[in-house]
Order: sequence, then structure tokens, then C-alpha cells
Amino acid sequence: MTTTETTTNTSPAMPRFAAPGSHAEVEEGAILMPRFGADGLIAAVVTDFETSEVVMLAWMNAEALAKTIETGEGWYWSRSRKELWHKGATSGHAQTVREMRVDCDQDAVLIKVTTAGTGANCHTGRKGCFYRTVPVGHKVSPTLALDFTGDAPLFDPKAVYGG
Repeated sequence: MTTTETTTNTSPAMPRFAAPGSHAEVEEGAILMPRFGADGLIAAVVTDFETSEVVMLAWMNAEALAKTIETGEGWYWSRSRKELWHKGATSGHAQTVREMRVDCDQDAVLIKVTTAGTGANCHTGRKGCFYRTVPVGHKVSPTLALDFTGDAPLFDPKAVYGG
């Protein structure tokens, strides 16, 4: 087995994971070989540990994945801010990882969490980020309206994050 430096940073201090091996090693092997995309990121589906509800979809670079594994808390890569993000650092709603899984071709992870504070995982103050539904079976148009699920914010995001 060989190791490779992360695709997002070549600093020797950056975490090293096993380089993706053969098809069989990736799909059936017992070694973590994350397959980061060309952008250096891997998708992270985050669910509530108790309910299995999907609460967020985030992205991880090698450092975020390593920090999550090592600390047992949710760390992600913010594509909009282009920085490492520790979930709950500002809001106090830190995620404790209860279980982490990798998918069959190791290009996505599933993270089951419990969340501190109000239990909100979304920056809008809601339990999860998926609080609107897209109507299926309708003609697509620029005015296709979303339906709100009724998930009310659990905290005031302006009070926590500012204006």
C-alpha cells in the first residue's frame, strides 16, 4: 500500500491517506482510500444519529476528513469561503460524530451525528438544510416554486452570525 499527499495542499503537515488502489481494494478492502475529486473534495452526507434524517450535505478536503476522524467532531471545507470550517465553532451547535461510513467507491462519506445546543445543523437555524421540497411531475420553468416543509428555525441566525 502506498500513501499520497492530499490534492488540496502539498505541505508535509497535511494528512496522508492511502492512495486509491485497485478496483477490488477500493470496493472490498479494509483500508480507507478516499477518492477526492479534481477539486480536492469529497461529498459528506450528514444525518441525525437518532432519526437518520439527512441534516446537511457538505464537502471535505483531506484536512477536514482527517480532523473529523481524529477529533470525533464535524469539520468541513466551505466552498464559498474557501476555508476549513468546524461545525458549531460560531453557533455552539457542534456535531459529535457517532458513526462514519464510506461509500462503495470511497468518493463520499456518510456521517451520523448528534448536535449540541438546539440541535440545529443549518446556518438558517433549522434542524437540517433540507427544509423545502421541489415539486416533482411539474413542468420546469423559471417560476417553479418550492414548498416549505414547516421546519421552523430553532435559533435566530442574525443573533448568532450577525447581520
